[in-house]
Amino acid sequence: MTKEKILIVDDEKTLVKALKFNLEKEGFRVEEAFDGEEALQKVLEASPDIVVLDLMLPGLDGFEVCRQIRKKQEIPIIMLTARGDDIDKVLGLELGADDYMTKPFNPRELVARIKAILRRSGAREEGLKKHIHTGNLQIDLLQHRVRAGDKEIDLTSKEFALLSFLAANAGRVYSREQLLEQVWGYNYYGDARTVDVHIRHLREKIEAEPGNPELIITVWGTGYKFREEL
Repeated sequence: MTKEKILIVDDEKTLVKALKFNLEKEGFRVEEAFDGEEALQKVLEASPDIVVLDLMLPGLDGFEVCRQIRKKQEIPIIMLTARGDDIDKVLGLELGADDYMTKPFNPRELVARIKAILRRSGAREEGLKKHIHTGNLQIDLLQHRVRAGDKEIDLTSKEFALLSFLAANAGRVYSREQLLEQVWGYNYYGDARTVDVHIRHLREKIEAEPGNPELIITVWGTGYKFREEL
């Protein structure tokens, strides 16, 4: 069975070589790019299943590459940063990145995260209903499309995964840590802001009044739930 294709984008060739070795050992196909322009070209030519994207690239930086990818495609993106600055992490998530890792890291951890993203994505598509209707919101799990009335809503892959999970389990309250485990597929080491950023983006896109949400409800002191009946 053909394994998924991973695009690694980093100007540190030694790191790329190490990541490629570990990914190919797991059976993945690997494409490489060493600057932003090459990365965008490889996305078009190779159609990767996941992009591992460094922030500090020559030419177009990782933020701009992420921004341009998100204009046209919903490929999962894992950002790599050499800095621990929260602003980098938050901005990456704001632009649509699904995950991030701070250098230095163990390549095997990255492999585990990639596998978890792919595994959870497949499990959701197998296990959930094909369509979810609630109020005027329609979620097509096979086509990865969301409509609010007559309007089609553009979501990132992670926003779609989070919305699908919550809607499929309407009425049940999930903590941020549980959502990280169920949607991201691994322990996110307490960085619950990842969930908050994605929830805010979802509300801005699907709620009539994002500041007074009726679909994705905050349960103070606990987490979030999707409203059971409208």
